[in-house]
Amino acid sequence: MTSVGGGYTATDRRDQATEDTDPALTPLEQARRIAALALEKLAEDVVILDMRPVCTFTDYFVICSGRNARQTGAIWDEVHGRLKQEEHLIPRTVDGMQEGSWILADYLDVVLHVFTPEARSYYQLEDLWNDVPEVEVEAAAV
Repeated sequence: MTSVGGGYTATDRRDQATEDTDPALTPLEQARRIAALALEKLAEDVVILDMRPVCTFTDYFVICSGRNARQTGAIWDEVHGRLKQEEHLIPRTVDGMQEGSWILADYLDVVLHVFTPEARSYYQLEDLWNDVPEVEVEAAAV
């Protein structure tokens, strides 16, 4: 495996993936599918960021908000359950499910961030990554 700046490239991480996490969808299709599933659970302010120009560990961020920790959990449950069932896609890691203010799921090519409004306002990921292209959410309907 090649290492870039001490970390693995997205390609290296894909090589590590098990058969269960080897997606039939392209990374962009994965991001759009995740966004569409989040929208089905009434996620708010859904954004897809194209991270390829600035990072080596993933291709896209999907960022969205639930109105409260209970809804962030419901959004995560929907995305996780449907991707596992329909695409046989499971995340490499998941964090934040207990608290629910920021649930992060690493699907290798796509990283899902589900925030409460307060946590999203505090961490301001869109401002942190304001130099990356945004993928139109309207194109996310799958």
